[in-house]
Amino acid sequence: MNIPFLGHRHPKTGKAVLPTDPEGVADLLSECELLRSQAEQAGVRLDDSPSSLEALDQVLPRWRDDEEILPWLGNDAGFYLGTVIVRTVPGAVWDLRPAGPVVLLASGREFDVVASGHEWAANGVPELSQLYAEVAES
Repeated sequence: MNIPFLGHRHPKTGKAVLPTDPEGVADLLSECELLRSQAEQAGVRLDDSPSSLEALDQVLPRWRDDEEILPWLGNDAGFYLGTVIVRTVPGAVWDLRPAGPVVLLASGREFDVVASGHEWAANGVPELSQLYAEVAES
């Protein structure tokens, strides 16, 4: 996954240089502008809480017919899910990797929130609130 705003290219190697400030990374990943816009249009306020994931699961998925918006919304849904996990599950942190960000849990388990966001955006299952509940239990 290429997320250009998360880093810059090293001038000699051309490889991505990812930021190391955990709070800065968390702030960038929490923006989710497209998802927040879609949610707002549906009357849902995203406040980075587990209950907002439940509300998102109830939104009519008008985006599924739009091939252009679907991948972006999937990314945003994954970033938002990760944001809620990192902000509410003790010990959960973002881990930026060349293939894309994952959430690391205190137990050592890794959670690919972006893949989960894409599944949710395309199919509605598993529900974001269900994924959060599974992660919060571990």
